[in-house]
Amino acid sequence: MADFHLKIAGHTATVTSLFESTPQYLKAYLTEEEPEFTITVTRENIAFEQADLLEEAHRDGFKPRVFTDPFLERAAIQRAFAEFLFDRNTLLVHGSTIAVDGKAYLFAARSGTGKSTHTRLWREVFGNRAVMINDDKPFLQLTDAGVIAFGSPWSGKHGLDTNISAPLAGICILERGSENLIRPIPAEEALPMLQKQTYFPSDTAKHAITPEKIRMLADRVPLWHMACTKDPQAAIIAHDAMGK
Repeated sequence: MADFHLKIAGHTATVTSLFESTPQYLKAYLTEEEPEFTITVTRENIAFEQADLLEEAHRDGFKPRVFTDPFLERAAIQRAFAEFLFDRNTLLVHGSTIAVDGKAYLFAARSGTGKSTHTRLWREVFGNRAVMINDDKPFLQLTDAGVIAFGSPWSGKHGLDTNISAPLAGICILERGSENLIRPIPAEEALPMLQKQTYFPSDTAKHAITPEKIRMLADRVPLWHMACTKDPQAAIIAHDAMGK
C-alpha cells in the first residue's frame, strides 16, 4: 500500500492506494499541500471499475477488455476526483486539449475519429508554442470569467499531459472530412456531443444537474465544428479560426 497527496485542478486529496506503482504513475501531480478530502481505494472499487468498463464497451460496441488492477485503481482515483470536483464547478470531459500561446483548445469527437491525430498536427505546426494539457481526460473549471482547462494524469494510451492550466479559448467537435472546413456552432448543436463526453456523477442529485453544468460550459466558451483531414493545414485552419 502507499499513501500520498495528489493535487488535481487546484484541489488536493490524501490517497491510500493498494499498489506502490500508483504514486509513480501520478508523480507529476503529487504535492505536499494539505489535503481537502480523502480517497481510499478498495478491492470493491477495483471490481466496480472493471464492471463499469465492460458495460461501457458493450454499450459503445467495443471489444470488452480485462484491465490490470493498477490501471483500475487509477480509474477509481480519477472517479473520486471527478465526484469531488463536480461540487466545485469542475467537469471531467473526454477530449484532447492543447494549449498554444497560453490559450487552451479542446477537441471532442467519437472514439476513433482522430482527436489525438489532430492535436499532434498542432504540435508539429506550432512547435514549442504548443503544449499538451491532456490528450484524453482534462478537467474544466467553470468560473464567472470563463473556463479553465487543467491537466490530469489520466491522459489515454499516448500518455500526453502536462500539469498546467490555461484559459479555454474554444471547444471544437471534430469529424473526418475530405477537406478542412471549420464553422462556429450554437450550444444546441454542441450539447449532444458534450453530454456524451462529460462524466456524470453517480450521486442521483448531482447526476440530475449535470446537463445544467454542461450548458454552463457551452455558454462560456466559443463552440466550433470541424471536418478535417490529416494534413498539417488542418491545424493552421483550426487555429486561425479558434484563436481569434
